[in-house]
Amino acid sequence: MGHPSIQQQITFFYTSDLARTAAFYEDVLGLPVSLDQGDCRVYRLAPNAYVGFCQRCEVGQATAVLLTIVTDEVDAWYQRLAARGITFDAPPRINPRYNLYHCFCTDPNGYRIEIQQFIDANWDAAPPEQG
Repeated sequence: MGHPSIQQQITFFYTSDLARTAAFYEDVLGLPVSLDQGDCRVYRLAPNAYVGFCQRCEVGQATAVLLTIVTDEVDAWYQRLAARGITFDAPPRINPRYNLYHCFCTDPNGYRIEIQQFIDANWDAAPPEQG
């Protein structure tokens, strides 16, 4: 049996110095910024693969990594995983700060998984131009 759809994937890392991190990924690596939320920035690695960095104090722990599955079917993922015994922090909800709909669970290693749908029209999820 298949699973609900996945449109993109984002791996988030926490940083204590977002400005320095942004300078590296933008100026040194030359990655395009797909979304700038002030305290979080998302960079495109490939057409549907992204890496994000969020300004946080708690760096250096397993919880400093967040796997985000971007989908239009947050509720279907929630129902599927809950039916398989996965415990969530809370049911899917709207996050007004980042203008998205999401929920969180934890894998067997303690890593956080976010299942989310962007509501924000500013999210640049279009594939990069071929050049």
